[in-house]
Amino acid sequence: MASTTLPAVKTAPEATSAKRPRAAWARRAFVPSLSIVLGLAAWYFVSYALLTPDRRFLLPPAHEVLTRALLDPEHVRPMLEALAVTARITALGLTVATLIGVLAGILMSRSRVVEQVVFPYAVMLQVVPVLALVPLIGIWFGYGSFSRTVVCVIIALFPIITNTHFGMRSIDRSLHELFTLGRASGPRRLLSLELPAALPSILTGLRIASGQAVVGAIIGDMFFAQGEPGIGTLLAAYQATLRSHDLVAAIFLASLFGVAVFSLFALTSRLAVGRWHSSGAR
Repeated sequence: MASTTLPAVKTAPEATSAKRPRAAWARRAFVPSLSIVLGLAAWYFVSYALLTPDRRFLLPPAHEVLTRALLDPEHVRPMLEALAVTARITALGLTVATLIGVLAGILMSRSRVVEQVVFPYAVMLQVVPVLALVPLIGIWFGYGSFSRTVVCVIIALFPIITNTHFGMRSIDRSLHELFTLGRASGPRRLLSLELPAALPSILTGLRIASGQAVVGAIIGDMFFAQGEPGIGTLLAAYQATLRSHDLVAAIFLASLFGVAVFSLFALTSRLAVGRWHSSGAR
C-alpha cells in the first residue's frame, strides 16, 4: 500500500510566533505615527484657537512653515548650509571628547590617584552652566569656530568619562585573575579584556554625549558668531528679526539633525553589542 504524505500544517504556537514580528512592527510604527498626529493637532490648536490673527506669528501653522520656509529654496538653503557647519563642529567636538573621555576613563580605572584628581574636574564641567563659561571661553580662545568646538567638547565630555570608568570598573575580577595567570601584559589586557568588556558602557556614554554635542554646537553657534554661521547663529538672527516661519523651520531642522545623530549612535551600539549584550538587544 503506497504511503501518502500529508501537507505540513502549522501548529498554533508556530502561527502565533509568525504573527509576533508583524504585530511588533505595527506597534513600533503606530505609536510614533500617533505621536506625530497628536503633536500636529496640538500645534494647530495653539495657532488657531489660542492665538488671535495678529499674534499668530508667535507660532505660525505647520503648513505655512512648510510652504514659506522649508519648501522655499531661498529660505531653506542658508539653513542647510548653516546646518552643515554645525554638523562639522559637532563631529569634531564629539571626536575630541571621545578621545579625551575614553583615555581619562581608562586612566581613572587604573589609578585611584588619577581618579581622585580628574573626577572632581569632570563633575565641575558637568554641573557648571556652560553659559557661565562662555565669556571666559571667548576671552581665551576668541569668538570663532575653535570656541564653538570647545563648548561642544565640554558638554559632551562627562558622560563619556563616567561610562568608560564604570565599564572598566565593572569587569569580573575572575577574568582579571585569568589574564594574570596567563601573564598577559598591560596592553594585551587592555585590548583583549578591558576595552571589549567595557564597550557597552562606552557606547552608552557616546550615545548620551552625541545628543549633548549637538546642543553644545548650537550653543556655540549662538554666542561665537565669527566665521561661517551655524544653525544657532541663524536661530539668533531669526529671533532678533521676528522671522517666525524661518525660526520654527530652523528649530525643526536642528531637532531633526539631533535625532539623526542620536539614532546613528544608537544603531552603532546595537550593531556592535546587540548580539551578546542586553544593552543592544532592543
